[in-house]
Amino acid sequence: MNSGGLLLALDVGNTHITAGVFRGSELLARWRLGTDRARTEDEYGVFLRQLFEVDALTPEEVLGVVVASVVPPLSGVLEKLAVRYFNKKPLMVRPDTDTGIRVLYDNPREVGADRIVNALAAYTLYGGPCIVVDFGTATTFDVISRTGEYLGGAISPGILTSTEALFHKAAKLPRIELIDPGSAIGKNTISSMQAGIVYGFAGQVDALVKHIRRELGENATVIATGGLASMVAPHAETIQKVDVDLTLTGLRLIYERHQGIQGIGQEK
Repeated sequence: MNSGGLLLALDVGNTHITAGVFRGSELLARWRLGTDRARTEDEYGVFLRQLFEVDALTPEEVLGVVVASVVPPLSGVLEKLAVRYFNKKPLMVRPDTDTGIRVLYDNPREVGADRIVNALAAYTLYGGPCIVVDFGTATTFDVISRTGEYLGGAISPGILTSTEALFHKAAKLPRIELIDPGSAIGKNTISSMQAGIVYGFAGQVDALVKHIRRELGENATVIATGGLASMVAPHAETIQKVDVDLTLTGLRLIYERHQGIQGIGQEK
């Protein structure tokens, strides 16, 4: 890709789509859209073109598009979006995509594309061994060896997923703003719920990380990412770094790897 052109990276999760625009290694803009399986390529295309305008970016400068999606119904939609609105065939990160990361899962095809993308970015930026904690619809723990192998990990219900279940099942508990209440001893219903959620999930992270480190026999670096990482990280003793752009960076690295080897994503 020409260093003067733009790369559009799309990280498609079950709750949000995070879009980032790079010029070289510099992230110029980051946006979040709600994931809606009913939206068409035209709707997503119009949203993205408008966001380009807001940040004074030129869609015609996009020379490549890379997509990682854990929502299969949207994969085809976003492929069409890239072709129609940016005139580019996108690089779709799939289980068989060459990322440079050896996956040691029993069935490598079961691993979400976003988890491998995170593993590549974490290992490239921070070295191994490392553990990526991604606070998304699910909270995932991904373990990368000292030599850059994806070893596996753990999956637990995400913060928003768990709180939604709490609101639906407990009639007297209100919807709340997810903020640090400042104390683990809540003096009212709202602060009690905030304490349970913020400090409870921080404790979950610490417990799982300690188990993983014990099994590894090494003091792996822990990197947190995802929309709620910055809220939980200050209360988790084991989280050492917060990198909210980790997945976008991993998508850029995969695109660059393929662009250098095969020229994927460029017009023929």
